[in-house]
Amino acid sequence: MNEVDLELVKSEEDARRHHGPEESTEHRLEREAAALNGSKNGANKEALEDSTGPTISHMPTVQDIEAGEDAERTRTLMSRTRTAQSVHANTIGADPTRTRSKKEKLPPFGSGKDYPPALPDQENYVVEFDGFSDPLHPQNWSLRKKYLLSALLAATSAFCVWGSSIFSSAIFAVAQEFHVSAEVGTLGVSLYILGFATGPLIWAPLSELYGRRLPIIVANFGFAVFQIAVAAGKDLQTVIICRFFGGLFAACPLAVVGGAFADIWDNAHRGYAINIFALTVSVPALIAPVVGGFIVNSHLGWRWTEWITGIIGFALFILNVYFLEETYAPVVLVEKARLLRRLTKNWGIHAKQEQIEVDLKELIEKNLSRPLKLLFTEPIVFFISLYIAFIYGMLYLMLTAYPIVFQRYHGISGGKGSLPLIGLIIGQLIGGLIVFLYEPVYIRKMKANRGIPIPENRLPPAMLGSILFPIGLFWFSWTGNYPNIHWIVPTLSGLFIGAGIFLIFLQCLNYIIDAYLMFAASAIAANTFLRSIFGAVFPLFATYMFNALKVNWAGTLLALVSVVLLPCPFIFYKLGAQIRKRSKYAPTFGDN
Repeated sequence: MNEVDLELVKSEEDARRHHGPEESTEHRLEREAAALNGSKNGANKEALEDSTGPTISHMPTVQDIEAGEDAERTRTLMSRTRTAQSVHANTIGADPTRTRSKKEKLPPFGSGKDYPPALPDQENYVVEFDGFSDPLHPQNWSLRKKYLLSALLAATSAFCVWGSSIFSSAIFAVAQEFHVSAEVGTLGVSLYILGFATGPLIWAPLSELYGRRLPIIVANFGFAVFQIAVAAGKDLQTVIICRFFGGLFAACPLAVVGGAFADIWDNAHRGYAINIFALTVSVPALIAPVVGGFIVNSHLGWRWTEWITGIIGFALFILNVYFLEETYAPVVLVEKARLLRRLTKNWGIHAKQEQIEVDLKELIEKNLSRPLKLLFTEPIVFFISLYIAFIYGMLYLMLTAYPIVFQRYHGISGGKGSLPLIGLIIGQLIGGLIVFLYEPVYIRKMKANRGIPIPENRLPPAMLGSILFPIGLFWFSWTGNYPNIHWIVPTLSGLFIGAGIFLIFLQCLNYIIDAYLMFAASAIAANTFLRSIFGAVFPLFATYMFNALKVNWAGTLLALVSVVLLPCPFIFYKLGAQIRKRSKYAPTFGDN
């Protein structure tokens, strides 16, 4: 067990403070000082600084955890910790308890007044949750409430992704109306996805400071407004610029809703919830072009693809305003503190989250510098992110390749030309079913390891997906290139391509989260940045490549790239634990 692991044990206990008795401020400061003095590298200090709450006494020793004497307590501890750390692991803001520098001089109090006497220990005024069964804690809400909130959050995410690809069905109509090439029209898709890349840098820290509800509502409104702006755009510049800002706002649910799911579902159910969430952000990307194809080729025209998306966006905005509740535990405590202040008239009552001071330097470090550092210094983050980025780019490239194969080569015109995408959709649903069936296996392995997840156990479905994906690509390339082959044959290849995309994307993403639990937010930000660039660029060159090389050789080239990347999940399944032991950021405690 390395020092990062020891810090993680302490950090996990910090996260549990909201559910148990307090320790004295003196004891807490002594323990934290000792931990910082004992750290041998910067990452250990960062791990302690990133803990999302104060601590609890009666912390189990490392020996207890290793010996499995406190397994059930450890499982609950890990569940509560991952609630706060699965997606947005890093607390944003300056340390409110820092001491005054010798160079800092106190200004006059004002109006000739002396400084007032010191107040009692502020820890006595910090609100907490009342043990493990507190009904205010999101993980203790009723199942009915969790299901309804999850459905609302999933629908919000689904239509933000819907907005990214429905424009693909309008590319040729837009190009014709504004007298530009189809490649220029494709910018409407690419810039929207670039908004996905930049958006999380804004929405992720906001969700740490102000909770999940406010960013989602604001972003939902902005998303709907810019869809309407695209629909009413009088020139191409307006359409393309508004598409970018639409993607910028649409990125919020993708960055925040995963954290909200982690807020309300514990370890035993989170895998299933995240699987459903992944389907809601992948399947709509393929359904939208099918629907859009029929809209564009009807009397409505391409603008109604955006009008309809904007109208649904406003409907979801209204639903979120009235029914979405805050799920981020520290902000739930802020609401509790406000209620108690109003009822008791005691202005000293507050929550830990209210002590956070926004620090621009720290904000930049944790949301810009650290993700890039992880991307280019951590082999797991770099290669897994590269693999996911390629798969993500291929998802949007298929939106260009399918019309070429089925409309140009097989002569399927109008909205019917998008129907073969249903093969990809069914493939993704099959991938989701495989993950559902595998989840009990993963949970059994986690319980056998005293409730502590081993990241590599996430990878077997991704290993299967890495084999299915190139098979599907070869199949699509060499059956879609020839008009004399019935259209159903290349359509069926989508079962393998869709399942491969889903299995690789979801399980590799979960692997990064589990492998970098303390720095999951930064690792996910690095992954989002790289994959969004791939998703934006791939559609731009797809038409040129398929026209120059034809479908068979262009598809073969892409399939060969996928074969080169195929060993990634196998290598990390075998060597991942050893690589993480040499990492400054990846915890390894509990690994077999």
